[in-house]
Amino acid sequence: MHKKENRRRSSKFKKGSKVVAPKQREELTGKVSMTREGFAFIITDKNEDDVFVGARKLRGALHNDIVKYIVTKNGSGIRKKEGEVTAIVERSKTPYTGILQISRREAWVIIENRNMPYDIKLIDDMVSKEDNGKKVAVIVESWPSKSPAPLGRITQILGVPGENDTEMHAILAEYGLPYRFEPVVEEEAASIPEIIDEEETRHRRDFRKIPTLTIDPKDAKDFDDAISLLPLENGNWEVGVHIADVTHYVRPGSILDKEAYERATSVYLADRTVPMLPEKLSNRLCSLRPNEEKLCFSAVFEITIKGKVLSKWFGRTVIESDYRFDYEQAQQIIEGGEGPMKNEILTLHKIASQLRDERFKKGAISFERPEMKVEVDENGKPVNIYSKISKESNWLIEEFMLLANREVATFIGKPKVEKDITAKTKTFVYRVHEEPNPDKISALRSFIHHFGYKLNQAKNARELSKSINNLLESVKGKPEEGAIEIFALRSMARAVYSTDNIGHYGLGFEYYTHFTSPIRRYPDMMVHRLLAHYMSKGKSESKSKYEEWCKYSSEREQIAAEAERASIKYKTVEYMQERIGQIFEGTVSGVTEWGMYVEIDDTKVEGMIPLREIKNDYFVFDEESYTLTGKRTNRKFTLGSRVKIRVEKANLEQRLLDYSLIWEQAQQ
Repeated sequence: MHKKENRRRSSKFKKGSKVVAPKQREELTGKVSMTREGFAFIITDKNEDDVFVGARKLRGALHNDIVKYIVTKNGSGIRKKEGEVTAIVERSKTPYTGILQISRREAWVIIENRNMPYDIKLIDDMVSKEDNGKKVAVIVESWPSKSPAPLGRITQILGVPGENDTEMHAILAEYGLPYRFEPVVEEEAASIPEIIDEEETRHRRDFRKIPTLTIDPKDAKDFDDAISLLPLENGNWEVGVHIADVTHYVRPGSILDKEAYERATSVYLADRTVPMLPEKLSNRLCSLRPNEEKLCFSAVFEITIKGKVLSKWFGRTVIESDYRFDYEQAQQIIEGGEGPMKNEILTLHKIASQLRDERFKKGAISFERPEMKVEVDENGKPVNIYSKISKESNWLIEEFMLLANREVATFIGKPKVEKDITAKTKTFVYRVHEEPNPDKISALRSFIHHFGYKLNQAKNARELSKSINNLLESVKGKPEEGAIEIFALRSMARAVYSTDNIGHYGLGFEYYTHFTSPIRRYPDMMVHRLLAHYMSKGKSESKSKYEEWCKYSSEREQIAAEAERASIKYKTVEYMQERIGQIFEGTVSGVTEWGMYVEIDDTKVEGMIPLREIKNDYFVFDEESYTLTGKRTNRKFTLGSRVKIRVEKANLEQRLLDYSLIWEQAQQ
C-alpha cells in the first residue's frame, strides 16, 4: 500500500542486537543527519568532520536520532570519514510530515520530508477515514527488524495539503515548534490586569514627560524598545533605552513563564509570527505603543555627541512614547526630509553614527548581506520577493540596542576593581561569539586566493577582523562579492548563550548580553531577572542551572532559525512555480560534485543545476578551489561566476528548485 519502496535494512541488524566494534576503534556518540537517498552523516558537537554512513550501516537509525557509532575508514570528498552505527541511543521526538493514506487493513503516512527516505506505517489503525488524504505529523516509535518500514503514530492532523495554513503548520511541526497556545496559557495571560497600578509607578523612575519614540518595521505589531532623548545643561545628552518590563508580568514558575521557557523564542515565518508570549502580552501590555503608559526596564546614559558614555543607570521605569516611526519615516528625516521629532531623530543619528564608527575601529566585522523578504497577500500567496537593505534608520536603533546590551553585561561581568583577579563575577547570561577556527580562516585564505585576494597574517583577533573588513570592502560590487561574503560568514563561529564570558568576536565587544528583546527571547528575561536580583544585593545564582538554560535557549534559537529559512524557501519555491520556463541572470552561489547552485540576481532565489542534466560537457569538481571544470570544453564555473539559467522544476514538498544552464550564454 505504501507508495515508494521502503528499503530493507541489512539482515545482520537484528532487533536489540549491537554491532561489536573492534577494540582499536573508539565508540563515539553523535546525531544522524539523513538524506532522501538513504545515506546519512553523523554530526558531533566537536569541531570534527561529519562521518558518512551508508544506508546499510545505519542500523535503522533515522534523521536526528542520537546514536553510537564507529569510524571505519578515512576518505576524501563528501566521505572524508566513513563509519557505521553500533546502537541507537535515543529516537528523535521531532515529527515528520506527510500524507495520510488509509486502506482496509493498514494506514500509512507518505513522507514528504527531504531527510526521510521511508514511508511510515501507523502502529494503530484508529484513524478517521475523514482524514484520509490530509497532511499529518507523525513520530517514529520503533523499527522492528522484520518490519519493511518504520512504525509510528500521528501527533497532529495538519489539514488539507497545499493550503497555506496547513503548509506553515507542517513546517512548524517538522521542527517541533508549536503554532498555538494551550487554553490554560491564554487564560493566565487574560487574568493579568491591563491598568497600571499608581502604586507601581511611584517606585519607578518617571520618563513620561521626556521625549520618547519607537522605530520599527512598518508591519511590526509589537514594539519592545523605545528611546528617549533629553538635552543636559552641560551640553551632553541623556539617552534612555527603554525595554518592555516583561518580567513584571511573567513571574518565575508561572504557567506563562514555563511556556515562554519551552518556546525560548518567537519564530518568524515568511507569512506570520509565532510569538513566545500570548498576544495580550506581546502586542498589548508589553508593546510600547504611542500615547500609552508602559512599564519598562531601562538603561539610561549620559553621553556626548561624539558617543562617549560618561555615566549609566539601570532600573525600572514608566514611560509614554510620543511617536511611533517606521524605518522608512525615520530614514526620510535622516536624509533631509521633514517630520515629527526631527531634532531628536537627527541627534540620535549623530550619536549612533559615532558609536558605529568606534565599534568598527575596535574590531567589529561588517557583514551587511541584504536580507531576502517574501511579500505575501492576505491568503499567504507570495506576490513579491525583494532584498531588504539596512540603512541609517536601522543602524540608529541597532547601535543603541548594542550599547545597552554591552553596558548591562559590563556592569555585571566586569570586576569593580581593575586587575583584581580575586574578584568573583556573578553568574550571568552572556551572548558570546568565539574567534574563528584557524582551519576555517586558512580555508578562506585559500578560497579568496583563486579570485586574486588575500587576508593579511594577523597577530591577534583585532587584526584579523580588520583584514576581513578590508576584504569585504574590496569585493563590494564585484561578481564574487556574494560568494566571498558567504564563505567569510561560514568561517565564523555561531553566537550562543553562555554563563562563561569569552566576549563577542563579531561585534568586537569584551562583554555582551541580550537585554533588549524580552518579548521574543527568553534569555533576555533571564538577564532582566538577574540584573534586578543583583541590583537588590542578591547573591550569585546557580551557574549550572543557568548554563543549562543557556544551552537550551541556544538550541531552540537554532531550530527557530531553521524553520524560518524553511518557510522562506517554501514561499520562494511557490513563487517560482509560476515562472517555470522563464530565463534569469544569476551568480553561482555554490558548487558541489553533484550540482551547481545559482542565485538569481533580482530576487536572490537559489536553485540547483544538476550536473547530470548538463549534456554539453562532463564536469569535474575541484574541492580546494570550489571549481567545476568541463573535460571537453575546459569551461570553468566557480563561486561568483555569471550565468543565465532557465527555471525547470519547482518541488514544493521538498522545497527544491531545479535550473538548467543556458549554455550558449554561460560565461567563464
